[in-house]
Amino acid sequence: MPQKSAFFYGTLMHPKILKRVIGNDGSHLHICPAVLLKFTRHKVKFADYPGIIPYSEGQALFDSEPDRDACSVRGTMVTGLTKSDIALLDIFEGSEYTRDKVPVYPLSDLVNLADYTMSTATPAPLPPDEELPEPVRVETYVYGDISGLMRDIWSFDDFVEKNAWKWYGSGSRTNPDYTEVDRRQAAESQ
Repeated sequence: MPQKSAFFYGTLMHPKILKRVIGNDGSHLHICPAVLLKFTRHKVKFADYPGIIPYSEGQALFDSEPDRDACSVRGTMVTGLTKSDIALLDIFEGSEYTRDKVPVYPLSDLVNLADYTMSTATPAPLPPDEELPEPVRVETYVYGDISGLMRDIWSFDDFVEKNAWKWYGSGSRTNPDYTEVDRRQAAESQ
C-alpha cells in the first residue's frame, strides 16, 4: 500500500491531535522536527490554527523585512501516512487549504510516533542553509486566501498553552472542526 509523507506546522504538530484526526494510534507513523524555508506561518482570522503561504506572496503582511526565522516554518515531518489517513487529513483541513508538494529539511532522525517527545522549548537556531541536510519532498497544506490571514506570526507554544485542550480529549467533542472527520470515521466503522 503506497504511503505518503507530510509536513505539519500547526495543530497537527501535536501528536494527540494528529491521532485524533486520523482515528488511530499512529503506530505506523514516524516523525521528526523539520523546517520549510521561504514560507511564513500566520494566525488565521477568528481561529486557533495557522496558515502558511510562500514568503513571496506574504511579503505584504510584513511592515519591514522579516528575519530568517520568520521566513521559515518549523514543524514536523511525518512519514507512513496511509490513503485513509490522508483522506481524513484532507477533510480536516477543508477547503481553506490546498495540499501541495514542498521541500522540507529534517532537523533530526525520524522516530516512531509513540517514541516522539513533543518539545515546546525554544528551538535551537537554524543552521545556515548550506549546513541543512538534503530536502525531502513531502505534502503540506498551504492556505488559499491571504486575506484570511493576520499579520501576526502563529506560535505553537502559545497554541499548546492556551488552545490545544480544545483539540484533543474531552475538549474536542464539541469542536466543530472535527464534525466532518467524525462523521467519516463513523461511516467507515459501520
